[in-house]
Amino acid sequence: MINIYTNKENYQYDLHALMKSFYPEHDVRVYAETERNEHQDSGSHVTVHLFDNGMNVVLDIEGRKEYVHTYKNDTDVTKKERKLSIYQDLCDYTGKTLPWGNLTGIRPTKLAMGMLAEGKDDAAIAAWLKAVHAVSDEKAKLSIDIARRERAILDRIHYADGYSIYIGIPFCPTTCLYCSFTSNPIAVWRKRAAEYLQALFQEIDFVAEIYRDKILDTVYIGGGTPTTLEAGELDRLLQHVRDRFDFQHVTEFTVEAGRADSITREKLDVLKKHGVTRISVNPQTMKDETLRYIGRQHTVAQVKDAFWLAREAGFDNINMDIILGLPGELEADVQNTIDEITKLNPDSLTVHSLAVKRASKLSQWIEENGIAMLRNTDSTMQIAQNGAYALGMKPYYLYRQKNMSGNFENVGYAREGKYGIYNILIMEEVQTIVACGAGSISKRVYPDGRIERCENVKDVASFIERIDEMIERKRKLLEDETVISYL
Repeated sequence: MINIYTNKENYQYDLHALMKSFYPEHDVRVYAETERNEHQDSGSHVTVHLFDNGMNVVLDIEGRKEYVHTYKNDTDVTKKERKLSIYQDLCDYTGKTLPWGNLTGIRPTKLAMGMLAEGKDDAAIAAWLKAVHAVSDEKAKLSIDIARRERAILDRIHYADGYSIYIGIPFCPTTCLYCSFTSNPIAVWRKRAAEYLQALFQEIDFVAEIYRDKILDTVYIGGGTPTTLEAGELDRLLQHVRDRFDFQHVTEFTVEAGRADSITREKLDVLKKHGVTRISVNPQTMKDETLRYIGRQHTVAQVKDAFWLAREAGFDNINMDIILGLPGELEADVQNTIDEITKLNPDSLTVHSLAVKRASKLSQWIEENGIAMLRNTDSTMQIAQNGAYALGMKPYYLYRQKNMSGNFENVGYAREGKYGIYNILIMEEVQTIVACGAGSISKRVYPDGRIERCENVKDVASFIERIDEMIERKRKLLEDETVISYL
């Protein structure tokens, strides 16, 4: 346990994120300075005092070492300056640096995107990222490279009068050790899947009506695992989507097939029949022992069989996901996963750094086994990157999550023309995305860049019973929408 005390409430999130990045194995809590006496007997203690005269003091976790910074412009010290000095103090105390410096947000490429829009060149952007946020040269280059690619890909998206839609199927064969998404074992919900679809159809019908005059750019059906639905249920869902929306301008229609134990030839034929252009077959690892350990009830052999079934069904845009930092996996295991994926030759590869979510079973697992069992390093990231480059892929989107193994990132790699456009849109937040289904979140983007959200309840039974309320939430978010322009 690490307790942080500060006199500035608006720094509490940043302090928590920074300390957790340096001490991922610790539970970190942030309190106002006035609460110190209430927690004095538990854990280690850090004080971050931010003076109004341009100084800040950081005491280390044993209270032995004191850092004092005095700024030249002591009447207007920015939050960025203070965050940088706190980060530098932690680097000095721990003896390590972080690849993304003091950046704690999940969308670092948005910084590069904004500066490119201002006409800044690569050198100026990289220098700013390094000076202001202590981002490493490698990560600065990666974010700029991706930002440039994203701008080119998004150039054909309809911002002024368009939108994208997400449809969530919150069922999975099983719940994985690391998962905190809205997923429910299909064995428990099989008898109510039809009820869920009926409620979902009501929500879809509302969206199709209220946005009947807008252009639909991308459609993404995720979850959960959509292919846990039976072939007939998938057919009903996709037919309903096709009947309700105008697909004339749709550039990408994705369905996450995801789990190999949910994929059949019959289901793939249904996806193909309805014009799905992009699917995922996600192994996460190509090591059977790890698959069993994390609760995925399929084998590496089944992953390969599912992939070749998809190729035989005619899919020429197949993504595969892997996760680095899974329990007990070392560099050799990651290399083996990349070698096996190279033999399959997918069209895109999404490389995730394991993120430890409080709501996942992994959080409890770490308490019992220790975080040292989760190893994600520069070497494993490099192995994955080298594999993607060898397959002729380039990085096209990036995002970060809280408590990521190794403080790294998630990167999507793809060949030219096989980029996941929806993935970029959801990260860069430049287009309204309407989300349907239990646990989904809609985002409305305004001309000034402001974003408003609308959440559906996560519980499946509540979603079914309260579908009218979910629709009313969307009505308040979406009606009388003004024209959206690309920023």
